[in-house]
Amino acid sequence: MTDNDQIVWELLETHGKTYSEEAGIKLADKPSPLYQLHVLSTLLSARISADVAIAAARELFAAGYRTPAAMSEASWQDRVDALGRGHYRRYDERTARMLGDAADMISGDWHGDLRRLRDEADGDPGRIEDMLTDFPGIGPAGAAIFLREVQAAWPSVVPYADARVSKGAQRVGLPADQRKVSGLLADSGHPAELAAALVRVSRVRQVAGGRAAGTRAAGGRAKGAA
Repeated sequence: MTDNDQIVWELLETHGKTYSEEAGIKLADKPSPLYQLHVLSTLLSARISADVAIAAARELFAAGYRTPAAMSEASWQDRVDALGRGHYRRYDERTARMLGDAADMISGDWHGDLRRLRDEADGDPGRIEDMLTDFPGIGPAGAAIFLREVQAAWPSVVPYADARVSKGAQRVGLPADQRKVSGLLADSGHPAELAAALVRVSRVRQVAGGRAAGTRAAGGRAKGAA
């Protein structure tokens, strides 16, 4: 096992859980879980802790808003209340509106199925990223979150590594060049999990004591953590 292999193994063992998993999303190439990932990506885009964004997503899903139709049918106040139960209060009113508008777009433009968006983009990550930013609440950061996570369900996206993933790689002594990081994701067999682990590492303000400290220290409460 090379040094890089050892670091990758440590990252997967210590932090190799996707944000989707934390939010209770059983990610698959199906309309409902893909929509739930879209919601989670919207919530994680705000300058708020990942823990709060994940808690808010869980509350929305527990309330039954797991499809675009269900989100659209919910009142604005219902969405605000669900976000509040997850302590997503600073941005709750604006986000509740954006979630409703995005759900309407997904239903109207893509018949409630984000696989249609992927197919329209021919599976190309760059095109998917551009199309995702058309949705309210999904800017470049949100699109990157979606693509990092959806690697678990969309093989055409693998490997997807953005600047946040590269920063995490640099923190733990892995090659920081985006092409090389992409190769590590592909070779790992768990690209979404490794990307999530590297994102967590990237949020650590100071890594002391070498790579092991870096892998163990990750996972704080930094705002915009994903």
